[in-house]
Amino acid sequence: MTALTGSSANAVALANPWALVPSLGNLDAYISAVNRLPMLTLEQEQEFARKLRDENDLESAGKLVLSHLRLVVSVSRQYLGYGLPHGDLIQEGNVGLMKAVKRFDPDQGVRLVSYALHWIKAEIHEYILKNWRMVKVATTKAQRKLFFNLRSMKQGFKAEADAGEATHRETLSEREIDVVAHELKVKREEVVEMETRLSGGDVLLDPAPSDDGEQAFGPIAYLADASHEPTAMIEARQRDLLASDGIATALQALDGRSRRIVEERWLKVRDDGTGGMTLHELAADYGVSAERIRQIEVAAMKKMKKALAAYA
Repeated sequence: MTALTGSSANAVALANPWALVPSLGNLDAYISAVNRLPMLTLEQEQEFARKLRDENDLESAGKLVLSHLRLVVSVSRQYLGYGLPHGDLIQEGNVGLMKAVKRFDPDQGVRLVSYALHWIKAEIHEYILKNWRMVKVATTKAQRKLFFNLRSMKQGFKAEADAGEATHRETLSEREIDVVAHELKVKREEVVEMETRLSGGDVLLDPAPSDDGEQAFGPIAYLADASHEPTAMIEARQRDLLASDGIATALQALDGRSRRIVEERWLKVRDDGTGGMTLHELAADYGVSAERIRQIEVAAMKKMKKALAAYA
């Protein structure tokens, strides 16, 4: 097969861009092929983007995606240090690129390459967080920020220590923790927790028996069962008593109207499974304002709290 170069490659790419994409199974051939795909000019990019937006032209969407595949390859290389397959990183980045193309508005004055960068990184980040460890190590925004920045910052601290001929520890010093927290705008405690998570590994709680048939003991054998701890059992029993006999005793301390308001508002459920009566419904029953019902309810709750305290 004759290789396409120069203007002939451009012509083929614009007419049928799929012709330059190699068959599946060879990552090096794929990377080489996408790097040969020509970039679109601003006019071409806007033309295809408007066709996709206004006419749902999937061929134009394909041309936009293919012309930016090299961007995904470039971004994915930044995440090879996490030990995940390069092909999988590229695949997830391509998903992000397709999402960006679908949402891209050519009239916003931004090139697709800038807009797509966020979507590509977001998909790769999500893939890494789900697959780097069996147990997800980062869920909050601060944890995700630390996960993707802490290791590189630690390497920077180590380089500074090596340059100053100082002995650098594996863990962060108090000064370094403060620096990380300040630069990433997170709490010191979150920095320490993420460093601990990254330094550890997955541990099998219930290991399989050894080859010689001996029973293997793992961490699960040493985990305490707090549900049968005497103090916890006493507290649970006391909570149950307060929720039954205690509530009944507290209700007896109320007058008839106050007791009905509390019962209708908090202790009864409608036939459709929703909550009890509203303030306005009770106000209509008693011929007073909703604010008056609220005041009665507040006073009744205070009496019940005193009765429950005495019962306990």
